Amino acid sequence: MDAKTGSISGGCPFHGDGGTRSLLGRTNRDWWPDALQLDILKEDGRRADPYDPDFDYAEAFNAVDYKQLKADLTALMTDSQDWWPADYGHYGPFFIRMAWHAAGTYRTGDGRGGSSSGQQRFAPLNSWPDNGNLDKARRLLWPIKQKYGKNISWADLFILTGNVAIESMGGPVFGFGGGRKDVFEPEMVYWGTEDKWVNEGVETRIIPEEGKALDNPLAAIQMGLIYVNPEGPGGNPHDPEGMARDMRETFARMAMNDEETVALTAGGHAFGKAHGAAPSDTFGDAPEGERLELMGFGWLTDADEIAKGHITTSGIEGAWTPNPTEWGNDYFRLLFKYEYELVQSPAGANQWQPINPDPEDMAPDARDPSKKVPTMMTTADMALKRDPEYRKISEKFLNDQAALDDAFARAWFKLTHRDMGPKVRYMGPEVPAEDLIWQDPVPAGTTPSDSDVAAFKSAVLDSGLTVSELVKAAWASASTYRNSDHRGGANGARVRLAPQKDWAVNDPDELGKVLAKLDELRGNLSMADAIVLAGAAAVEKAAKDGGHDVSVNVTTGRGDAGEEHTDAESFEPLEPFADGFRNYLKTKASVKTEEMLIDRAHLLGLSIPEMTALVGGMRALGAVTKHAAHGNKIGVLTERPGVLSNDFFANLLDMGTVWEVVDDSGDEEFVGKDRKSGAEKWHATRTDLVFGSNSQLRAIAEVFAENGGEAKFVETFVSAWTKVMDADRFDLRCAKYHK
Repeated sequence: MDAKTGSISGGCPFHGDGGTRSLLGRTNRDWWPDALQLDILKEDGRRADPYDPDFDYAEAFNAVDYKQLKADLTALMTDSQDWWPADYGHYGPFFIRMAWHAAGTYRTGDGRGGSSSGQQRFAPLNSWPDNGNLDKARRLLWPIKQKYGKNISWADLFILTGNVAIESMGGPVFGFGGGRKDVFEPEMVYWGTEDKWVNEGVETRIIPEEGKALDNPLAAIQMGLIYVNPEGPGGNPHDPEGMARDMRETFARMAMNDEETVALTAGGHAFGKAHGAAPSDTFGDAPEGERLELMGFGWLTDADEIAKGHITTSGIEGAWTPNPTEWGNDYFRLLFKYEYELVQSPAGANQWQPINPDPEDMAPDARDPSKKVPTMMTTADMALKRDPEYRKISEKFLNDQAALDDAFARAWFKLTHRDMGPKVRYMGPEVPAEDLIWQDPVPAGTTPSDSDVAAFKSAVLDSGLTVSELVKAAWASASTYRNSDHRGGANGARVRLAPQKDWAVNDPDELGKVLAKLDELRGNLSMADAIVLAGAAAVEKAAKDGGHDVSVNVTTGRGDAGEEHTDAESFEPLEPFADGFRNYLKTKASVKTEEMLIDRAHLLGLSIPEMTALVGGMRALGAVTKHAAHGNKIGVLTERPGVLSNDFFANLLDMGTVWEVVDDSGDEEFVGKDRKSGAEKWHATRTDLVFGSNSQLRAIAEVFAENGGEAKFVETFVSAWTKVMDADRFDLRCAKYHK
């Protein structure tokens, strides 16, 4: 367990319950089998996105009338709608929750979730219990989205609205960056394996008696929640240690430390109220399963109940402070001023109420400000007082309003921007000037001359380093990129820094030798450029040795990050548990190894042919991890490693070979034998054989293996290789927006 955050690190990212499962877990079709299925309309490459493929969200955002947009959002905060009246006459708290829950699905394990695609509009998120009645918040925004059209994505609008909500109630805001893209269909994200929602008695994903952490890469404690069960672990309010443990673990998996956790909890709960006016079974279904005529609304839809404020979402009822639409320090003041007793909300949820509160510390009724009602705290709130570490931070904020202001503003900015990647992707007039360590800053690089590049590549090929070594070093540097949160990649050359330089998948001793030689040869080139260019030179040589003259046109001008630019701990989740491209598997997991290859290819933004070509090419080049449990040549199905050939596919599909499972390998290693003589020919893993066993992958492999297919294979490999090497070059792609 990490001493700073309490986060349990290391271990298999897919340990689950020990049984084999799918990386997708339960899908929308499992939850709503009768929902309209549109997949047939996506066949033959048809897109769900109505915009042109080259539509530029950043350019569109930069053209918006930003000042007027914010003015319209500010006006909306107090322009109550008859069909959904605002608590206290102000929608601010409602929109803060909407923005929080749009961003709060982010998890460090795989970088998925978060605010960057407007995914809250689609199932399953639009129907999670924790997102109850946020369908109304999104509909309140529709007139503004309609007015500004393509100049503001839903993804940007959710977060900007949350910022405006905070500002309109006097709260601190650190800044805003726009340019997020929208999606137009549910993203394929693993949200968990449970077959029940949290409010149906699902057990926690943390199992204290076995010492297990949350099912990686998940962050929320239960299916259908954004963070933790506010009533306590498994709904138990009498487990303060467990409550703090759950909060610390889940917030750490969403990239938050203890101070940020306290600041976000207190700052968010400074506004608005929770809703638990009646048992939840008295209301309707979630939006995805409701009747057609409700037009996408779910949960509470009865006008009379809405008008009375008889609303239930979490089941907890009441405001945290006596001033629910004003920023201040009432949250901590009340938390420490009173002793609290356990009570139940009208909906039957466990919550805590101050004992004998003073009249001035009572909250106004959400619909009738002339009435006063008791404030409340959840079990999660009580953890900020009960847990020793949280208490220290809370007492600091109690006595230092400026510290709370700054901590909340920064934590909120991080929450809502963590998945946007490099700062250069942020657009708009409110982007903070300060560089933040969690943005993975990289100093600007210098573009080398063509002659310098040519001289370096020539020197590399004469250095004694092998094609395999150079290809592996370049892949180790670039393939950390994740298109989920845009972290990782070759820019910055962090492969030479902790923790990446020591990852087993990178063959640290060999990597260190290669990096030392490249540093010796690079001259004025950055190390980031040198690593990528050396890989390009190796691929060009390997292709030429196979009879193909190709140019691997990777970009240059990368910068080198130092330790001062790198939060080493935050890079630990990027370590591959499995990398099928290098035939690496740390240990057997509860998902099939080939599924983890698909997952990594998805994070790299690869198509099926691109993934297939890269695997076959890496094998032909001998670029497999020496530390793999299966050996350093397994899957290299060629007699001429180091040559970019289609040998992998030709030999894998050779009908003269039969494959058998290697005993005691757990169905992970296989031996290929001559069909007639029985002599051993090759050794391979699941991520090799899947290209012969899976019909769709085999169809691609056959194209590359057939006579005349080698040229297509080399072309696809080089294109895919270049794509991975340049995946993180947002400094180039976004430069035009910052002139």
